[in-house]
Amino acid sequence: MSLLRNTYRHRLLFIRSWGLCKFQPLDSQCVFYNVNSNSRLESSSSQHHRSQGGMRHNERHRYRLSSELQKLSLEDSSSEKGKPVRQMSPPDSADDLDIVFGIAPCLLALTQGRRKALKLFVKDGQASQRASVVKICEEAHRRGVPVQRVSKRDLNKMSSGGVHQGVCLQATPLSFLTADSTPNIKSKPLWLVLDGIQDPMNLGAILRSAYFLGVDRVASSLRRSCPLTPVVSKASAGVMEVMGVYGYEDLEDMVTEKVTQGWRVVGTVAAGAPAAHVPVTPCSHFLMSKPTLLLIGGEGEGLSQKMLFLCQTLVSIPAGRELLPGVESLNVSVATGILLHSLLTATRTP
Repeated sequence: MSLLRNTYRHRLLFIRSWGLCKFQPLDSQCVFYNVNSNSRLESSSSQHHRSQGGMRHNERHRYRLSSELQKLSLEDSSSEKGKPVRQMSPPDSADDLDIVFGIAPCLLALTQGRRKALKLFVKDGQASQRASVVKICEEAHRRGVPVQRVSKRDLNKMSSGGVHQGVCLQATPLSFLTADSTPNIKSKPLWLVLDGIQDPMNLGAILRSAYFLGVDRVASSLRRSCPLTPVVSKASAGVMEVMGVYGYEDLEDMVTEKVTQGWRVVGTVAAGAPAAHVPVTPCSHFLMSKPTLLLIGGEGEGLSQKMLFLCQTLVSIPAGRELLPGVESLNVSVATGILLHSLLTATRTP
């Protein structure tokens, strides 16, 4: 028994003489050091090991990097050498900042430069190895935007439950552009004028269709309208980060001014709507012959009476069957896509 005790004491003395076991085991949540900067990422599990007498903060031992960090190398960027990357808590909600979420919105927010990007948050784990996520991280490093790993729960909280696809970007908000005097390059431009679109999902889908189909400008009323939020950006698949939306305090004044400049004002109504002051034409029969404003009303009520009276032509989408009550109309974003395709396709036809 005394021999065993002496052996045990000698082993303790040997370990203490080294200060720390050179081959201390690492679990999947342990500390990983940045190859270039000697900074480290810590999880709650590694902090627990350290608090129990494990690694001290000032010790610099080389450990095997995980396969995840070898593939992604978020912390090892040539443009960021010497800058430490730390695991941090997600930001507190701030009224003057946006949390952009989703692959396309985050990537376009970084590359287009219309926002000031502050921090990129990436879901820790296998999702961070996807090529799309790696590309976003590379763009962030290229622009000097810190990249931080957080949990899925943190990302869910940042995006308020939205589909974040493993990435969130803290950035300054986007605002409506102010009216300007930019000359029209096309001989027959088409402006899309939104009168009271309030659902962010509808606004995002409308922006996506407008960009895809070649609308020259999107204008929106500032009153009774949805602001340019991260939800709109996600619904637009990031188009909101590319295509500026012009805001007007008074759409009527803008429309009236365009009429004096020779523009044609086209309004939209549901098929079978009550008789108006001008005839209603199926959208497939309308041909753009001059610069045109296409007016789209909000969900439910449609165009306001004041905007309706400014219209020189009204168009509708004919139904393909007899419709039952309650399903006799289209969603506003779907209707807008059909109308834009009809008008722009007819214009481009020789």
